[in-house]
Amino acid sequence: MPRFVAPGRVNLLGDHTDYNLGYVLPLAIDRACSVAAAADGGTLVRARSAQLPGTVAVAVDGGTDPRTVEPSWGRFVAGVVLTLTGQGLTIPGVNLAIDSTVPPGSGLSSSSALSVALTLALADAAGAALGRLELAQLALGAEVAATGVPGGLMDQLASLYGRAGHALLVDCRTNAVTPVPISPRIAVLVVHSGIPRTLAGTAYAARRAECEAVAARLGIASLRDASPEQVVGDPRARHVVSENERALATAAALPAGDLSVLGPLLLASHASLRDDYDVSTRELDLLVEVLVECGAAGARLTGAGFGGCVVALAQRNHADDVLAKAVLRYRAATGIEPLAFVARAVDGARRSESELR
Repeated sequence: MPRFVAPGRVNLLGDHTDYNLGYVLPLAIDRACSVAAAADGGTLVRARSAQLPGTVAVAVDGGTDPRTVEPSWGRFVAGVVLTLTGQGLTIPGVNLAIDSTVPPGSGLSSSSALSVALTLALADAAGAALGRLELAQLALGAEVAATGVPGGLMDQLASLYGRAGHALLVDCRTNAVTPVPISPRIAVLVVHSGIPRTLAGTAYAARRAECEAVAARLGIASLRDASPEQVVGDPRARHVVSENERALATAAALPAGDLSVLGPLLLASHASLRDDYDVSTRELDLLVEVLVECGAAGARLTGAGFGGCVVALAQRNHADDVLAKAVLRYRAATGIEPLAFVARAVDGARRSESELR
């Protein structure tokens, strides 16, 4: 039985820049979603999850509206079937077994890892040989169909193009992906605030619409083309323009691992997301504060915000100590037990152990 594995991601820098055609700097992490697929010759795609309740059955012809599927995680199955059949692929009846170690609602792209793994599995079942960029675009289309949230392509690209020991500088205008070595002297720390976030219940779509409105007012295709002077009076656009600069600066500094440069870049990003883009929370702000007080060089919320995770950088030989102290302080202040780990950058999505082309 073939198995398809798609990692989650943590975004080191560059949030809310992807749908503005800017720059992002994610890495695929050692938390992943896997989908095992077994053909059965029927007319349904059936799926079950090791972590989530219920079973799902959707028509192989794409006739099942993702919005009607319950339990809600099954909407991703229906979204992938709808997207692939819309490309003219014929999907056979198949049974899917889903397993995931990406914590849901964490801002680590659990839903995108699921969408990518499902897209790999069902494209394979249909006998289609697709490249990574096309797979990413199809997985994004499936996720939009499942959730109604108009996301960018960063999460899917990170899951498919991941490289061990590297972050990925992604130009969201061209979809060019450039691997960036992560200095072995530094560690990437991830702490889940314990506050789940679902983009469908947040102001994510409103933020995107605000950015599009500013770009239209300025007469440019996207905020990628705006200068700092043009957006100085608009906090949403000001975040996007300054975040693009920070993403490029972080990519340039990452191979050398100079935390005196990298730490302030992360902290400036968090301040911008908190104050200009207004997507932080009390818990995320507290986590950033305690991580730095406990020895991290810098920290920031990661992902869309509104809950989820914080990412931090620290000296590798101090990473476990920083995490342990920060967890104790956060728990004492909030009563919440956070999930905390040192993230390892891994290779991207694959069938079993083979590489995608």
